Amino acid sequence: MAETITFTLVKSGIGSTKKIHATLTGLGLTKMYKTVTRKDTPEMRGMLKKVSHLVRMEEV
Repeated sequence: MAETITFTLVKSGIGSTKKIHATLTGLGLTKMYKTVTRKDTPEMRGMLKKVSHLVRMEEV
């Protein structure tokens, strides 16, 4: 089984750039404190690094 990564939106994206909003939507984070589990890939890591100031990550 592939490793997964779980992340939660803990800070609002209001006031952020359009790119940040698009990244959050692409990650599936549409509401505050929503937790999402995704496959741990380099693409996912890059997106999470871009919004690291807004999310809390937890590896499973």
